[in-house]
Amino acid sequence: MKLFNTLSGRFLLLTALFVMLAEILIFVPSVARFREDYIMSRLERAQIASLALLATDEMIDENLERELLANAEVYNVVLRRDEVRQLVLSSPIPAPIWRSYDLREAPAWELIRDAIACLVDPTDRIIRVIGDPVRQAGLLIEATMDTGPLRSAMIDYGLRILGLSAVISAVTALLLFLAVRRLLVTPIRRVVRQMSLYAEAPEDARRVIVPEARVAELREAEEALQSLEQQLTAALRQRERLAQLGGGVAKVSHDLRNILTTAQLLVDRIEGSDDPMVKRSAPKLVASISRAVGLCESTLAFGKADEPPPALTRFNLGGLVRDIVESEELAAGEAEIDFVTDIPAALTIRADQEQLHRVLTNLIRNARQAIEATGKSGTIEIGAGEDEAGWWIRVGDTGPGLPEKAREHLFRPFQGGIRKGGSGLGLAIASELIRGHGGRLELLKTGETGTEFILHLPREVQAGEATAAAKVPAV
Repeated sequence: MKLFNTLSGRFLLLTALFVMLAEILIFVPSVARFREDYIMSRLERAQIASLALLATDEMIDENLERELLANAEVYNVVLRRDEVRQLVLSSPIPAPIWRSYDLREAPAWELIRDAIACLVDPTDRIIRVIGDPVRQAGLLIEATMDTGPLRSAMIDYGLRILGLSAVISAVTALLLFLAVRRLLVTPIRRVVRQMSLYAEAPEDARRVIVPEARVAELREAEEALQSLEQQLTAALRQRERLAQLGGGVAKVSHDLRNILTTAQLLVDRIEGSDDPMVKRSAPKLVASISRAVGLCESTLAFGKADEPPPALTRFNLGGLVRDIVESEELAAGEAEIDFVTDIPAALTIRADQEQLHRVLTNLIRNARQAIEATGKSGTIEIGAGEDEAGWWIRVGDTGPGLPEKAREHLFRPFQGGIRKGGSGLGLAIASELIRGHGGRLELLKTGETGTEFILHLPREVQAGEATAAAKVPAV
């Protein structure tokens, strides 16, 4: 039974069944046609015997008459010529006539019906049959005959037809079975073997399938599988590089945290200086170093590959943006960059302040560096507002716009780098952090006139949404 659990085995079985079904549909009209030919042949014999008798004007011997009727396999013959109905040959009829059949203009459905009735009725009956004489030798010819020999002949013919059908079905099914195995099953098995081979070492590019099928549909499947395996191999290689990078970053972050901790202690002492400029810069320097220490500590958790869930609090957005802008103004140095903010003074949002600081710093810093790369003056605008759904923050610049490659892979790590030498991690991390809030980061426009991003933060985060987003592997 294992054969019928395979594609080719089931195809073999279905082919045999369908061929047999087709033969059965042919069998019924064939048997009806055989019955008609059988009766007509008896009428022809009866006509020949009658014409031989009519050729002589003398009475024939009774024994000869019985011999002629026996040869024709009928009991009597009636020939109608010139509107005269004449009993030409006759013999005793063993039983009353059961039914008469006129074959002169009988429709096909009637012939099929009578043939089936004859097959299913085992009783030997006497019937009268009527037909046209051969070569128009009269108006009609009638004869009486037994149904027993007719039924036996029909059964014998049917058995031969069924036997032939079985042979044709078997041969056809075998040929199709071999064809299916050659054209379909063998290529499919090759694909399955290749998939198993690839699964053993998916990072090995040499195991990617090479399309060879000549059947269009199978070749399309192989090409789709090839594309999938190539993408999977590239993704595994990238993930391996990310894992290696994570280990290296964790080590660097560990040492950098120690260095920053020492710097933080020194800055604490600087806060006691009498220099007004130092007093004004010291708190920002302390905050920056504290933020760097916190980032290093978060990086040390890279092995978990998770961003921490956002700690949602309410805070004034204007103050957060001012801190970022002041830091970027210092970093801009002598570059002619104007920072324009349009944020309501009383606008309070609900988010993770530290994570939002990282997101906005990334966007504003990218805008500043894009303008600096042109060597021209420019403007960076930061706007914000709220609506029924939540809050929105817009960051736009008058820089040169994003290159084509960056637009295609904008939020993908190591692929969406904006400036030369960039890794593309910044926007990927920013997008992930906003998703952790249940929001989204979008590129509104980019071109020769500048670039504009907008991020949306919902008022209420759905249950489990932030946690699920936080479980996305960190970049």
